[in-house]
Amino acid sequence: MTPAPGRRFCGEHGQHEEENDRKRIPCPLDPNHTVYEDQLQKHLKKCNSREKPKPVYYVQDINAGLKDVTKIPEEQVPISSLSKEELQDLIRKLKTASNGISSILKDQTLSHQAFKEVLNDPKNGECAFKHLKQQASILGHMEQLHLLGPGRCFVEFGAGRGKLSHWVDTALQDTENVHFLLVERATTRFKVDGKHRKRDSIFERLQVDIQHLCLNKIPILVKEKLSVVGIGKHLCGVATDLALRCLIESFTTQDDGINEEPSAKRLKSDNTQAGSNNFTDKERSGENVSESYNTVAGIVIALCCHHKCDWKHYVGREFFKKVGLGQVEFNFFQRMSSWATCGMQETISEACSSDVECGAQSSDADEHDQAYNRPECNSDSIQGLLTVEERKQIGHLCKLLIDHGRIEYLQQRGYKAVLQYYTDSTVSLENVLLTAVPNPCSVLQSTA
Repeated sequence: MTPAPGRRFCGEHGQHEEENDRKRIPCPLDPNHTVYEDQLQKHLKKCNSREKPKPVYYVQDINAGLKDVTKIPEEQVPISSLSKEELQDLIRKLKTASNGISSILKDQTLSHQAFKEVLNDPKNGECAFKHLKQQASILGHMEQLHLLGPGRCFVEFGAGRGKLSHWVDTALQDTENVHFLLVERATTRFKVDGKHRKRDSIFERLQVDIQHLCLNKIPILVKEKLSVVGIGKHLCGVATDLALRCLIESFTTQDDGINEEPSAKRLKSDNTQAGSNNFTDKERSGENVSESYNTVAGIVIALCCHHKCDWKHYVGREFFKKVGLGQVEFNFFQRMSSWATCGMQETISEACSSDVECGAQSSDADEHDQAYNRPECNSDSIQGLLTVEERKQIGHLCKLLIDHGRIEYLQQRGYKAVLQYYTDSTVSLENVLLTAVPNPCSVLQSTA
């Protein structure tokens, strides 16, 4: 703020110099700044902290989970405080529930020709290469599932700077009728959207929490009736569950309520196995089967940060209940999942410290490093009970169990869903990719 003529201080700091009785008070919308008391009403109408009108696609808690979930105390029981018998009982329940679930995922590291030049550019640092390899593999999976094509709307959840959408657009080149919706609740700097302003592709940012996003109310989707492809790179914990519910429920519910049960038009495909990846060309193409409403042609999301999952929003609650588990076990397992990436902080720090531009290239590494500093990762917390290797195996099993609940959620709603490794663990410790395309049998039944 600039001091007025004849004043030494600005309005914020010159309160004591006031010669009249005008008084400055903290703004009720944001106490970090003050306003003249006699101008408060005028200020409230233009304050930058005022509540702005909600966009048409904002529906309060439309993708949230159940509201009647038992509230867990903020200070949860530390895993380190469990007795040996209690910890062994938890591990026994984990292994029992995991029986029948293949713990060995296929290594499906792919690439895409759009990355050929940048992956061979020596100017890119080590951290940049790691992110490029992950993005290349994600696009390789999208190409394999025939999701890269015209007449699509790519919805990137947790978009950040929008790098994944940038590469999808680059891979599509001059493909017509392609739209991008970049969903990010936070204000983001150094966005790459500007690089696409002169191209035919349409980029639109939606600054909204996924929890409140209703896809079938977004004007472009209502008008164009495009097939939707949901994508995300390192969509943290609860955000993955919110995104899955956003994609699956938006086009199947007729009201603004929260629908936890599969629609009658969806096929409950109990025979579909999570490990099956034998998709036909027809189901990979994700073609619109009806002109009257949008369809989700596919989902490609790189998973991460299972310790940030929340039972309230978790889409796999029915699976947990089916195997005899509940909210208490889930809250332990989601914290124990961080054991899978424990003890690796030094390796990651060393890799990035050698790259001067690591911080400038992306903040993803810093964001995920927070997981390695969690109390559950402290080797002293369960000293003498489990070895480092045993903790890592249990952590991976916790992740797998949580992810399998997501797979069953998709299967019950008519999708063929698969978990696979999409990159090497030396590139990213969070290297599991979830892909899903409509089950052709479910599509046929819904159009019958």
